[in-house]
Amino acid sequence: MAKRVLARKDKLTKYKEKAIEIFFFINGIMAVLILIGIFSLLVTEGLPAFEEVSIVEFFTSNQWNPTSGRQARYGIVGLIVSTLSVTVGSLLFAVPIGIAAAAYLAEVAGPKEREILKPIIEILASIPSVVLGFIGIVFVGPWIARIFGLTQGLNVINGSILLGIMALPTIVSISEDAIMAVPEEYKHASLALGTNRWHTLIHITLPAALSGITAAVMLGMGRAIGETMAVLMATGNAPRMPKNIFSSIRTMTATIAIELGEVPFNTTHYHTLFAIGSVLFVMTFMVNLVSDIVLHKYGEGEE
Repeated sequence: MAKRVLARKDKLTKYKEKAIEIFFFINGIMAVLILIGIFSLLVTEGLPAFEEVSIVEFFTSNQWNPTSGRQARYGIVGLIVSTLSVTVGSLLFAVPIGIAAAAYLAEVAGPKEREILKPIIEILASIPSVVLGFIGIVFVGPWIARIFGLTQGLNVINGSILLGIMALPTIVSISEDAIMAVPEEYKHASLALGTNRWHTLIHITLPAALSGITAAVMLGMGRAIGETMAVLMATGNAPRMPKNIFSSIRTMTATIAIELGEVPFNTTHYHTLFAIGSVLFVMTFMVNLVSDIVLHKYGEGEE
């Protein structure tokens, strides 16, 4: 009797495990199908633009002026450069701070400090981007203008600082995990040779965690590239090629957000905005793909 009960329990457990496996498999397939569907929509709506717009002009011209009638220009080089400029600027701001914060949390901070600091860093990820954009307009922008003697502070630097703040939680969290995953034997061997904790951190721990930190930076970069509201509000919305870090710019995401709601349906302008979306999708997909490859390589290396 007892054997029959155990057999039934084992059989029921197997059914449950199989059902859970099928459930997660279906969810994984749905995620892939949704991703393919989004990309298909962007490409389908974007391709008609090239019936009237030269693909060479689209990818080589820096003039974006779709509302000037016969003189309309649909070049996105300036938009791409603007997007990359604030993204790179945000990484220059966020990476040193993020890695330093991750190293402090993983190697220096005590349990009580970590309990206080970790939630504060994670709260940064929950701040709405429109709130950060508002802060950029009323606080960061005037501060930049006052320091550098500018007429206004809605420029590349402003957008870079805001995007850097938004990328910090991702960089800090993943970098901390990477640093804490470094085997303790590495640190003990370094200290046994007579070095101090600072030398061990800089020359042993961080290099050993480099692939995980790289993945964190790439994910932070993907977060920055896809941001809309903060850069829409804080960079000046000037669709032109940036001359320097004090130039007002407009990113690809801001262009789509501003113009798509007012553009007539099925016009050339309408389809070029979807073409921009396709380019942006490919850029963010490649960044996240590279970060995922690096992160998996890091995980396998630790195993």
